[in-house]
Amino acid sequence: MFPNSILGRPPFTPNHQQHNFFALSPTLYSHQQLIDAQFNFQNTDLSRAVSLQQLTYGNVSPIQTSTSPLFRGRKRLSDEKNLPLDGKRQRFHSPHQEPTIVNHIVPLSGERRYSMPPLFHTHYVPDIVRCVPPFREIPFLEPREIPLPEAKDKLSQQILELFEACQQQVSDLKKKELCRTQLQREIQLLFPQSRLFLVGSSLNGFGTRSSDGDLCLVVKEEPVNQKTEARHILTLVHKHFCTRLSGYIERPQLIRAKVPIVKFRDKVSCVEFDLNVNNIVGIRNTFLLRTYAYLENRVRPLVLVIKKWASHHEINDASRGTLSSYSLVLMVLHYLQTLPEPILPSIQKIYPESFSPAIQLHLVHQAPCNVPPYLSKNESNLGDLLLGFLKYYATEFDWNSQMISVREAKAIPRPDGIEWRNKYICVEEPFDGTNTARAVHEKQKFDMIKDQFLKSWHRLKNKRDLNSILPLRAPVLKR
Repeated sequence: MFPNSILGRPPFTPNHQQHNFFALSPTLYSHQQLIDAQFNFQNTDLSRAVSLQQLTYGNVSPIQTSTSPLFRGRKRLSDEKNLPLDGKRQRFHSPHQEPTIVNHIVPLSGERRYSMPPLFHTHYVPDIVRCVPPFREIPFLEPREIPLPEAKDKLSQQILELFEACQQQVSDLKKKELCRTQLQREIQLLFPQSRLFLVGSSLNGFGTRSSDGDLCLVVKEEPVNQKTEARHILTLVHKHFCTRLSGYIERPQLIRAKVPIVKFRDKVSCVEFDLNVNNIVGIRNTFLLRTYAYLENRVRPLVLVIKKWASHHEINDASRGTLSSYSLVLMVLHYLQTLPEPILPSIQKIYPESFSPAIQLHLVHQAPCNVPPYLSKNESNLGDLLLGFLKYYATEFDWNSQMISVREAKAIPRPDGIEWRNKYICVEEPFDGTNTARAVHEKQKFDMIKDQFLKSWHRLKNKRDLNSILPLRAPVLKR
């Protein structure tokens, strides 16, 4: 993506005086440090930039995982004029946009110690600020290889064929990982102790060939103020993209939303990316969903066909008041948990130590490796499960009083908090307990979603042909 001949980077020979470029700082850079970063960025001598080793998993480079792939991609809008005022995103194209002043953050006292080896290798020098101990680069354990389920009927065969045609390939993931590695190197010119994570559908097992890339820039392990701190950091990143990387990144846009992001396209891989700051829960739920994805061999094909179905019927776009892909995945998992003979358990209940919200980020990637395959007595085929999913949300689930909870593996009563009042669909985020379906705030959109569940259930029940609810040519061509 960014050739070393362009960047002019000399080889990096680590020594004990080098800063800990991979460590996560428990304290956000102070306001003065951010100002200095902005000044230094304008005067960066790229010939002195540190050349970091490309992240490798195991004995392959740059990455090797299963051919199967995730959440939560944001849909691109060609026209935002019809969005409600609070739903519109403001774009800041100018690299000279005045940054928002960031609050001072007091450093945490004491040094954190871990009983397990960190993840990314580097040399730890706790100067400048108090840092968490260093990461060590260890092999990223691949998901276990599980065979695809048998398809003895036409509908199940159609679902499997769609999955095999559209699932994210290893080559797709390699492109995103290479871009992440190069971007991390660039961003560390501004924030040396930051760390860039690939999250969402690209890594959680539910991605398709057309899935965008989601990136999370972590500057500390504690929350940041998204209205001030995150926006200021992204202003500097956006300016860096516009001025230094215009030959390799196109259409960088700083978008002010509840969680501000920088959107851009990598010219080499042609992948669209969204980059946020310190959305830590997105890292945690990526590996939670990755665990579910490889726990049982019917999960990924079923999720993919339901995401394609929802997109085809225009009920899979949170920016337009319908369901996000993340909410849809949680709805599928919940359905599989609540069958008379469950296909999935609540892994947060069975393995609380592996999926605790308190686990440090350098350990979360290990969670999928700690969970053995789940052996369900339910032998339903993919066709029957798709039909059952549509029926469950069309006729059985109580939208008025219940909340979908993957954490509890059941429907639970809605909370009384303000976030849950007057909401048409309530889907609990497994880690922070927020409503992932809060975008569905109009009755018209809610009725459209329910109506599509009901109509599709009737059509599929009568025809037993996937084409009756999802024309196969369109999604296969779009990948």
